[in-house]
Amino acid sequence: MPLPDPTPLGLPRAPALRLRGRTFDASRPAVMGIINRTPDSFFAGNRHADMDSARRALDAAVDAGADIVDIGGVRAGQEGSAVSGQEELERVMPFLEHARAAYPDLVLSLDTWRSEVAAEAGAHGLDLVNDTWAGHDPELVTVAARIGAGVVCSHTGGLPPRTDPVKVTYGPDPLDVVRDVLRTLAEGARLAEAAGIPAERILVDPTLDFGKTTRHSLEVLRHTADVTSLGYPVLQALSRKDFVGEALGLDPDERLEGTLAATAVAAWLGATVFRAHDVRATRRVVDMVAVIRGDRGPVREVRGV
Repeated sequence: MPLPDPTPLGLPRAPALRLRGRTFDASRPAVMGIINRTPDSFFAGNRHADMDSARRALDAAVDAGADIVDIGGVRAGQEGSAVSGQEELERVMPFLEHARAAYPDLVLSLDTWRSEVAAEAGAHGLDLVNDTWAGHDPELVTVAARIGAGVVCSHTGGLPPRTDPVKVTYGPDPLDVVRDVLRTLAEGARLAEAAGIPAERILVDPTLDFGKTTRHSLEVLRHTADVTSLGYPVLQALSRKDFVGEALGLDPDERLEGTLAATAVAAWLGATVFRAHDVRATRRVVDMVAVIRGDRGPVREVRGV
């Protein structure tokens, strides 16, 4: 029997993301460190309501290799207290001001669905608006364009902010959820470009867990290459999420290994930006995948030379 002839891998590659003069692509994937200015984040290890705690977390994230820092002032899920727009501003604005002064070249992202919050944050050189609620506020993308920021287009299955999914269905075919994700992200990106945001500053995020069951999230993760094929940089926000916990039967503080496995799969399939609680571990995983894919070379090559 003749041996098969090796063929090129043909791995998916998304266009580059360009923010604050930096370029992120398959050869230089970006790690987005998370700093939640909340007392009730689902992961206890990332609750930084205290300003000193938030400052230390920022320094640690940068030291561990974060390219982007994503700042949030409201818990995503419906548990916890209601947070007004004014309270959200009071949580995030002083920290944004500190972060920009401390790290002038760091890419700063704000996790908000409120256009008025993003507008105020623009005064501190905000680089990215992380709209995790899929355009619930239709003015948000216009504000992002006006302040010169990029935007994250997301998929929530039509749910409004801070709504946990219940009895979610997309159709009889397991791939129906993937089709819905692709339609929603393509439309979100189209609206962002129409608002004046360049394609190189538009991220698409399939937004696992949001508006999805665990099986939905796993199906979408397997089809990361299809998300990549939309023609925009792909963000995967996988860190310690419920689909990881339910897949392995683990609580949030035990989900690191599962998160890193999902991260490696997404990176192999073309995602280039990764939102992470565990910056150093994620940095090493995505850099290693980039080397395995052949998008970059090893740091050193001495073995057998």
